[in-house]
Amino acid sequence: MSASAAPTSSWAEKLPTKVTKTVHGLAIASLISQVGIIVSGGAVRLTKSGLGCSEWPNCMPGTMTPVPEMGIHGLIEFGNRLLTFVLIAIALAFLVSIWKMRATHRSLFILGWVLLAGIPFQGVIGGITVWTRLNPWVVSLHFLLSMTLVILATLLVNRTRREYKALQAPAQDKTIGQVSWVAWIAALLAIIFGTIVTGTGPHAGDASAPRHMFDPLLVTRMHTAPVYLLIGAVIILLVLAAKRHAGPRFTAGLYWLVLVIVLQAGIGYTQHFTGLPITLVLAHMLGSALLGIAATNVWDRAVLLPRTEPTGL
Repeated sequence: MSASAAPTSSWAEKLPTKVTKTVHGLAIASLISQVGIIVSGGAVRLTKSGLGCSEWPNCMPGTMTPVPEMGIHGLIEFGNRLLTFVLIAIALAFLVSIWKMRATHRSLFILGWVLLAGIPFQGVIGGITVWTRLNPWVVSLHFLLSMTLVILATLLVNRTRREYKALQAPAQDKTIGQVSWVAWIAALLAIIFGTIVTGTGPHAGDASAPRHMFDPLLVTRMHTAPVYLLIGAVIILLVLAAKRHAGPRFTAGLYWLVLVIVLQAGIGYTQHFTGLPITLVLAHMLGSALLGIAATNVWDRAVLLPRTEPTGL
């Protein structure tokens, strides 16, 4: 056999057998893209473009893409739909990057598969929101699925980072872990109740869309109740972290959560008392995604909290 006819190695043989900078980078890209589709979905609703494409999976009868007559609303809605393919490409790339690690890094592989499988469901539920003419319950479900994928992507980032940075094997601190569970659940409840507030408010995505007929003040108080629980849990965590020397990684994540809560509360109260301007509402949606990330990050670091940590973050 001549040298030119020598067999070449397969693409699978070139894949990494441990978490590399590329693998970790793809996890970060997945998280950023999942947050991005939440923000773009908010822009669709806040610009009244929710029915910019009046059909699904077609944009309008007979065509998958918008036509000039649909104007800017059709372009905004269709652009949001196209982001789904970006998310799928990133999720697939991540799975390919860890293919040779699927036996040794089973949790990463399962997380990656669940994340990929959830993306088509985002599209399907998005289609149902169009079929139901932006029913607020379906819109809320669409947002909450996106938030679930943000949480999964956060776990991917954390777990790939632990190996890539060669962080010390973890051991649990029971009390900090329990309080972190409370903080995480409170944050999720605040996000869930926030979708009910949104469904009661004025930004429906289209002038003809149905709204919840709840008392706005009542649902707003429902939304803030778990926030106070979250604040209390975070204060306890700050005290415990100082007394038990929780380490720089956990403390840094905790400070980030405090910052997100302060910013999110400030935006929330400001938008409430200024008539819900769309720029602040969109910022509050971004803040919800950041709250989900920060609370998940603290919970994840707490239940896997090292007794001693390296000084580097």
